[in-house]
Amino acid sequence: MRAFIPARRVKVKNIKITDGFWGDIQNLIIKEVIPYQEKILKDEVAGAEKSHAIENFKIAAGISNGEFYGTVFQDSDVSKWIEGVAYSLSVKSDPELEARTDKIISYIKAAQQEDGYLNTYFIIKEPEHKWQNLHECHELYCAGHLFEAAAAYYEETGKRELLDVAIRLADHIDRRFGVDKISGIPGHPEVEIGLMKLYFITGNEKYKKLASYFVEQRGQDPDFFIKEKQNRGWTLFHMDPYDRENAQCHKPVREQDEAAGHCVRAVYLYTAMAGLAMETEDVSLYEACKKLWNNIIRKKMYITGGIGSTARGEAFTQAYDLPNDTAYAETCASVAMVMFAKQMLDLDPDASYADIMERELYNGVMGGMQLDGKGFFYVNPLETVHGISGDHFGFEHVLPRRPKWYACACCPPNLVRLFMSVGKYIWTEKKEIIYSHLFISQTAELEKAEIQVESKLPWDGDVTFKIASKTEEKWTLAIRIPDYAEGFKVICNGGEVKYKSMISKGYIYLERKWKEDILEIHFSLNIKKVYANPQVRADAGCVAFVRGPIVYCFEQADQRESLQKYRIPQDVQAETMICKEGILKDLVLLKVPGMCLEESDDLYMTQMPQASNVLLTAIPYFSWGNRTKGDMRVWMPEK
Repeated sequence: MRAFIPARRVKVKNIKITDGFWGDIQNLIIKEVIPYQEKILKDEVAGAEKSHAIENFKIAAGISNGEFYGTVFQDSDVSKWIEGVAYSLSVKSDPELEARTDKIISYIKAAQQEDGYLNTYFIIKEPEHKWQNLHECHELYCAGHLFEAAAAYYEETGKRELLDVAIRLADHIDRRFGVDKISGIPGHPEVEIGLMKLYFITGNEKYKKLASYFVEQRGQDPDFFIKEKQNRGWTLFHMDPYDRENAQCHKPVREQDEAAGHCVRAVYLYTAMAGLAMETEDVSLYEACKKLWNNIIRKKMYITGGIGSTARGEAFTQAYDLPNDTAYAETCASVAMVMFAKQMLDLDPDASYADIMERELYNGVMGGMQLDGKGFFYVNPLETVHGISGDHFGFEHVLPRRPKWYACACCPPNLVRLFMSVGKYIWTEKKEIIYSHLFISQTAELEKAEIQVESKLPWDGDVTFKIASKTEEKWTLAIRIPDYAEGFKVICNGGEVKYKSMISKGYIYLERKWKEDILEIHFSLNIKKVYANPQVRADAGCVAFVRGPIVYCFEQADQRESLQKYRIPQDVQAETMICKEGILKDLVLLKVPGMCLEESDDLYMTQMPQASNVLLTAIPYFSWGNRTKGDMRVWMPEK
């Protein structure tokens, strides 16, 4: 008996998004974001931070002359963009984009060295230092993203030029690292995920074994990076090897029970651990993942799904330390949480994983991109103060506006690849069960059925499944009950389903001989007031508003005063309204009765300021920062 029932891999090209919300996002990505990022990567956008990423490959290949420019992991920006392009081509054919991408791939191929090595920084700038600085230099990280891009491009287009490059690089790494070879672990985990993608595409077991080696080796020698630095005698950007937690090498992975260190590195590692637990039927590895997951969501995650409380090390801190105005909450970290959640769902379908995955998608991830697709957040705060955020010491990282690009541009192409592949996060297929995690309008070509979904989320709780079974045998459709849904009702072919006895871990299990059936789901999306654990000092005495999967915030653009002057009455009854014009057109906003404290000429006073009644407007968190500059807050003081 298997420890875990294997999940079938859902291909992006088998899920056709028709959703008004997600369809619009994917169309924006295809029409605006992908071409915009291509121009950025080619240094063709005036006023944007220079990338030089594609030119680096041309220089490394001897096609162009020049010097390396950018971060040591600049290559990965191109890989993530290519992966996003692969998924976009499965959504909408674009021969010109495909031809341009093939040309870029030809530069990557030409840059690869005879032994399979590929990293433009070291090929161009420091060839004598290859593989000497795993802690700082991201060679394995860049390789991992290349593997993911290659697997996606092959799966979605059938072209294997980049896949062959990836295989040669993976074989080069396999010849170097592993049992009875040179010891090593990635400073920035990611290659483990990429190797597993290669394993799924090629069926070559050595890639799975190498991924497992990198995971299992981590923490076996907590001083590995210290010794590495001592042996090489040089450094790139002075990462502290003594900060073992920041690199997740302080303990072997099965002994780690608290999320620690650099958030993106940590959650990429946890994602790889969960994937390996599935493939190797490793229960202890799954249990470690579960402990780490619970630690994050119960003690170290913002209400938006953001993770990372401090700019120092882009890291987790102690439990309940969740400052709003200096939050880091890197966009890539939210992307990583979506990946981690899906791996956990594939292992153990539990609606709590899907709840977080959905929250991340609509808030922590979505907020990272401007509504027109031409600006991107690295850091996603939950509070900004005009004139302080982005300017004052300690707040420099908290930008009130999304820049066109930035030097460390890991997040923008990460958004592209996630948004264009959102289809594969909707379903899990296991043996005789199809799990529905996300209510997104689409047509899904699954093994046991073609399912057409019509959904009004995130604004209304009406979902219809039109099911065309491919088999006459019984199978089960498992429908998630979101944690925010009220009055959940299921109707099958016109008759209400009494499902109370069919619920397990937040899913309704509907077993039958499906034919041509219509399943309707109805639930209410009520406005909910949310309070933080009293130990979260930043949110003490404050309230936040949530409706369905959407977290709301207050922006000064909608109010007449600075936000710190407002209070929310305890008995407040908020109402919804649809925005009729402007960049927020068609979004559901909240009208919230509040109080405004009157100003005084005195700095201090002995009496509480007088207050007047006002009507405040709250907007979806993902939409903030798209209008005039001013304050923003998710958590508002309650009176």
